[in-house]
Amino acid sequence: MSEWLPISQWHECRTMERPGIVFELQNAVGQSLFTRCVVPLPPPPFDWTSSPVRFRAVRERPAERSTPIPAPKR
Repeated sequence: MSEWLPISQWHECRTMERPGIVFELQNAVGQSLFTRCVVPLPPPPFDWTSSPVRFRAVRERPAERSTPIPAPKR
């Protein structure tokens, strides 16, 4: 949705906030994390091998509906 920006500009995410928009953070090896604007930057997941290096604004995905749990048989 938007161009990639260096992570050093993360503090500007507040000016890009809009309803239905989240931010994709990406590290040097291409792993992604989706988050709302949180300053300071949220900590990376435990399995990331490097810190985030860039980010961009993207549309928030609609919630996925799960399959209902079947009722127990009596």
